[in-house]
Amino acid sequence: MLFDNYPTQQHFDEMFDEQGNCRSNYSELRKKLNKYSEKKLVQLQHSTDKAQKSMGMTFNVYHDNQGIEKILHLDLIPRIIKGSEWKAIDEGLQQRIEAINLFIDDIYNGQKILKDKIVPKEMILSSSDYLEPCVGLKPPKGIWCHITGSDIVRDAKGEFYVLEDNLRCPSGVSYMLENREIIKQAFPQLFASLGVRPVSGYAGSLLNMLQFMSDKENPTVAVLTPGIFNSAYFEHSYLAQQMGAELVTGQDLIVENKKVYMQTTKGLQQVDSIYRRIDDKFIDPLTFNPDSMLGVPGLFEAYKAGNVAIANAPGTGVADDKAVYTYVPDIIKYYLDQDPIIQNVPTYKCSQEDDLKYVIENIADLVVKETNAAGGYGMLIGPKATKEEHDKFKKLVKANPRNYIAQPTLSLSTVPTLTDEGFAPRHVDLRPYALYGESIEIIPGALTRVALVKDSLVVNSSQGGGSKDTWVLFD
Repeated sequence: MLFDNYPTQQHFDEMFDEQGNCRSNYSELRKKLNKYSEKKLVQLQHSTDKAQKSMGMTFNVYHDNQGIEKILHLDLIPRIIKGSEWKAIDEGLQQRIEAINLFIDDIYNGQKILKDKIVPKEMILSSSDYLEPCVGLKPPKGIWCHITGSDIVRDAKGEFYVLEDNLRCPSGVSYMLENREIIKQAFPQLFASLGVRPVSGYAGSLLNMLQFMSDKENPTVAVLTPGIFNSAYFEHSYLAQQMGAELVTGQDLIVENKKVYMQTTKGLQQVDSIYRRIDDKFIDPLTFNPDSMLGVPGLFEAYKAGNVAIANAPGTGVADDKAVYTYVPDIIKYYLDQDPIIQNVPTYKCSQEDDLKYVIENIADLVVKETNAAGGYGMLIGPKATKEEHDKFKKLVKANPRNYIAQPTLSLSTVPTLTDEGFAPRHVDLRPYALYGESIEIIPGALTRVALVKDSLVVNSSQGGGSKDTWVLFD
């Protein structure tokens, strides 16, 4: 049988318990897989790779000298989540997003949470993503974070924790959608027998949300991309195509009389709602970074005048700061008077003297992260690093404590993954996607990112990670 030699784990395995027994949500999948030979599964795995390439499911790796365009490897074995487990994730993320939205609105307006000293004022004002031009801003419908992709991990006891929040331009949702289509072709009967919730409605929900942001009856929606050389360009073009929206670069748009227009073969056409995939500081060179060649001069003034809606709202990136993340439980309590449904990973704030001392003394046992870095960059995994790397990070943290946080090295849960040696456990995280329009909707699926290297905890695609389809059951 295929899983006879699968090792029992000290950490939480999604498919097998501590005694090596298959968990109930995976039993049907196991029966199905045992009907295949290992050779047949390897052939199916090759077919998924080919399908990704034929669909153009590639991303760019800027630092790789061997070629910048790669596929995000899709492992054949899905991650399966019980409906009862998903219910807690759904409710926890809705609570979190509601509180974060209130927080962003507050810090750009009344700043009550800063005045009440729940969150340190100097920490917010010193954030590179706190944008002065957004002070006093009131976005359409009062919503700042329309699209969120929070990263969730599972510890050795099987408990879910939020690892970080992504609110600027969270990526990966196109891989969630296309992974599903590819795996459905590999295991067509399983979806009906298991009762897997569909994710195919995402593009329609995204379009509805973008249209909801505008007060026009039939608003024109556009996806604003940095262009074909951006690492997530496949996703930009894919989502635009799925929504039937326009895909534009900054050069395709102009602003006249504080209104945004798209240049077409028939002349100028007004754009009413923009899903921007460009970071805050690059969307308008007249307001933010004057050297930006990606944005649209005058876009921010058109936005402030209420003539165009932008998702996510400019200024939202301040809540992406990993130092702000450490205060989210306090933010939930402050605005909603509730305890967090999903807890943060225990985190040390290097800006606090006691925490800084602990981090420096125990750096070999911790994961240290730069507060404004992403994609697995600016990070030290203490147990995997050398003494020289420890010493280097000690100097960096001491020189700028505000710029770093630290967390225990979690034993992330594992899912069986097809390797050259057969099925083996590989560590995973989970990125569900949320849309905030008339209400907050958590898509009943997610991008499961998997560390393809044995014992590695780094799941980021830019660092060699792959992905799995995520099946949320109806039970």
